[in-house]
Amino acid sequence: MLAVYKKELRSYLTSMVGYVFIAFVLLILGIYFTAYNLQYASPDFGATLSSVTFLFLVITPILTMRILAEEKKNRTDQLLLTAPVSVWKVILGKYLSMVTIYAIPVVISAFYPLIMGRYGVISYPMAYVAVIGFFFLGCAQIAVGLFLSSVTESQVIAAVLTFGILFCSYMMDGIESFFSDTAISSMVAFLIIAVVVGIVVYQLTKNIIFSSCVGGVLVIGIAAVYFIKPTVFTGLIQKFLNLFAIANHFDNFVGGIFDVTGIIYMVSVVCIFVFLTVQCIQKRRWS
Repeated sequence: MLAVYKKELRSYLTSMVGYVFIAFVLLILGIYFTAYNLQYASPDFGATLSSVTFLFLVITPILTMRILAEEKKNRTDQLLLTAPVSVWKVILGKYLSMVTIYAIPVVISAFYPLIMGRYGVISYPMAYVAVIGFFFLGCAQIAVGLFLSSVTESQVIAAVLTFGILFCSYMMDGIESFFSDTAISSMVAFLIIAVVVGIVVYQLTKNIIFSSCVGGVLVIGIAAVYFIKPTVFTGLIQKFLNLFAIANHFDNFVGGIFDVTGIIYMVSVVCIFVFLTVQCIQKRRWS
């Protein structure tokens, strides 16, 4: 894993990708820091970080699009499939290399509250809790990009998919408003999701019987719960969609609250998408 980590980290630091990523993050963050915290004399550094979360829609695809898609295109992914080390160590090494590149501008931003402290009184605990939350938020979104880079051999498609998924996550509050909070609305939405799950399972397994069984069991289960206790579905689709709003779990950190639940959520996102990436590579190994 260490060898893979060093190789990927070196590739970012010997090409323009890593430097463009770091420079772009620091440029946008510096603009907002100058405008909010210096010119308007605002002591709230967390609000500045919250204002630049849209950055992940751009920087995450830039950082992650080549990590696995390029290897599939150049057929060098065969080295992954035949490597003497386990796949999860290879994927974890690649993921940690991207996290290291992302950590560089985050560490530099940690000096901004010290600059603010020279011109006024600020709450350092609130500022650094926000920095910690910002770091974990980026780690979660990088994991999403890592997985999407593993499902295609085109860097452009990987970047577009990553942007699209993160954009939907970013706009999840607006998407929730399209759904009524009634039980019947939630039930219909979950039936559609069950069908989609069946289709995804088929795409992964190419087994029509297994995928039909999975989709059928989900549909029957949802319908049974609705007829037994329909009140369970009241507002349930909104709660379900909120699970995919990754940026919403950063809000408490912005307010200076060290949200352990938020950290557990973002670490869980990392674990899930790293696991899915490993399974995607394993599938190619055995196919």
